[in-house]
Amino acid sequence: MEVDFSDIKVIGFDADDTLWVNETYFRETEAQFADLLEGFETKNKIDQELFKKEMDNLELYGYGIKGFMLSMIESALELSNNEVSQATIQEILNLGKRMIAHPVELLDGVKEVLKALGDKYRLIVLTKGDLLDQERKLERSSLSTYFHHVEVLSDKKEENYKNLLDHLEIEVNEFLMIGNSLKSDVLPIINIGAKAVHVPFHTTWQHEQVAVEDRIIII
Repeated sequence: MEVDFSDIKVIGFDADDTLWVNETYFRETEAQFADLLEGFETKNKIDQELFKKEMDNLELYGYGIKGFMLSMIESALELSNNEVSQATIQEILNLGKRMIAHPVELLDGVKEVLKALGDKYRLIVLTKGDLLDQERKLERSSLSTYFHHVEVLSDKKEENYKNLLDHLEIEVNEFLMIGNSLKSDVLPIINIGAKAVHVPFHTTWQHEQVAVEDRIIII
């Protein structure tokens, strides 16, 4: 299927797992969390309960490492029937702090792509998560000079995209979104009449997984 990109003037990039590695660190931390609590439950049960707790807390805490830390602490208390030690709670906090302090690992070819596209298009970052954490990662990435605008959204639904494009005075037919999540970066964009390119990452958070549709371009 051929897609006409001739009208595109602005390209939006997701950040986590599109510009730099992110989900890998969450999976590693989940495994370490399960190790800490294996005296109370099986690792599979711990993984399941942590994900359920994250989903329960999503509306309250939003996306990002801080909400993930709080969900781990709540899960630890519930799975242990409030018997988890203070030392374990401290180690859970340390797990989250190490995630926040982790160096930014750019994906291969990102700088080259941004440099090439920046000569022809206006580039912006559209990501979601904790504002401070995302700003910190962008600064550490040394990519900020490539972008005309950076927006950290509370969510990536059709309404969020519509409001942002209106605010930035970007016509829908002139906008292209690039990201690793079909649920957040691609389908909402297509549904409002813009274009999107799906760039898969090797691991995807369970909450972001949806079936691939025929109208999706995968590169």
